[in-house]
Amino acid sequence: MFPRMPTTQRRALVTGASAGIGTAFAARLARDGWALRLVARRRDRLDTLAAKLGARFGAAVDVLALDLIDPAGLHEVERIIEADQDLDLLVNDAGMGDFGPFAGSDREREEAEIRLNVLAVTRLTHAAVPAMIRRGHGAVINVSSVAAFQPCPSMATYGATKAFLNSFTQALHEELRGTGVYVQVLCPGLTHTEIFTQAGADTSDLPEFLWMEPDAVVDESLAAMKRGAVVCVPGLGNRALTTLSGILPTELSRRFAALIANRIKDEER
Repeated sequence: MFPRMPTTQRRALVTGASAGIGTAFAARLARDGWALRLVARRRDRLDTLAAKLGARFGAAVDVLALDLIDPAGLHEVERIIEADQDLDLLVNDAGMGDFGPFAGSDREREEAEIRLNVLAVTRLTHAAVPAMIRRGHGAVINVSSVAAFQPCPSMATYGATKAFLNSFTQALHEELRGTGVYVQVLCPGLTHTEIFTQAGADTSDLPEFLWMEPDAVVDESLAAMKRGAVVCVPGLGNRALTTLSGILPTELSRRFAALIANRIKDEER
């Protein structure tokens, strides 16, 4: 069921807010009257976004320029979340990927990917949920990927981190039954964001009809929250793909993912 929210102004914290789906969440929530805390590494982008949302929607926006891969940055955001006893929504959008054979990857980058995609989400969720339980309302949205539904050659660590988010969020949903606290794992497919460029992946050979815009992903996520859906896969094509992944034998699903990965070219960063 849709999480009960207070009648006063609602408060949300969004990580990864400086681009892509995180920016789309910030804009939609600001439009809907939420007070926002936005977290990302790039202060210039956060300041620009905060000014834009304030001018357009009159939104109250605080910005936190912190790196969640850095333990000090992560602990600071944890502290802020724990101190905010009125936080109604946490959107864990910050994430990163890498493209190419695992054996040739940079070991430190692989660890950073796990720290951001898994450790940061786990710790920030843990910081937010106890106060939500005490109040009897609140919500957490963890941004995963369709990559979570099958092994992903050339994106082995990325797919594994997203599979963790799917399992973690669904298990947490069962633990929170009856508390009034809602959790969702959002699993977008190909979306026009910066993650592919940052991962060193050239996606120019992938047809345009496979892609979604961040705003459309956010619309489906918030609609799923109203329905109380725990797993949100936005886009009819993505839902068909994840259904197919569940039906196919593991070996075929893995090979199919490899065929898609072969359409993506590795490029120099």
